[in-house]
Amino acid sequence: MNDSSKGSAKTIKLAERRVFSQSFKPLYQEGMGLVEQAAEYLDGKGRAEAKKLSRLAATLYAAESMRLTTRLMQVASWLLLQRAANSGEMTRDQVASEKSKVRLDTASANNDAAGSVELPKDFLDLVNRSLRLQALVRRMDEEIYGSEMADVSPSGRRVNPVSDQITLLNTAFARG
Repeated sequence: MNDSSKGSAKTIKLAERRVFSQSFKPLYQEGMGLVEQAAEYLDGKGRAEAKKLSRLAATLYAAESMRLTTRLMQVASWLLLQRAANSGEMTRDQVASEKSKVRLDTASANNDAAGSVELPKDFLDLVNRSLRLQALVRRMDEEIYGSEMADVSPSGRRVNPVSDQITLLNTAFARG
């Protein structure tokens, strides 16, 4: 037995323990709560605040809103898959296969991007919280499934994030 196989046999993956136990609930609730908060903000107060922005800041706000929404939907999809595995609705292998459709790499504009000083503080708070949550989920994903699985997309396949999300959600909630 070589040294690497001895070490990996005894390695305890804390992220895996967290995801596949009752301690997953707070993370799940945080993620879904952030999705809900962002939706409420963007449909309400955020819409009103966006109308007050300069053209440059409004363009940045629109782009960042799309990135925020995409990031949160990807994180929510990952969380839903883990919850399905945790509750026994899906096997870990099924989750590993389906999660290849989830992208945990949605970036954000630099803080020094033109127009960023005008962006509403509540909006920036949502963006920053979503980035921290995405980073946490990504680290957990890499620890559980390995970095080679992260952000895999089949070569030659035309990327359609909306279709991928619908398929992922249908799979997560499918009743066999």
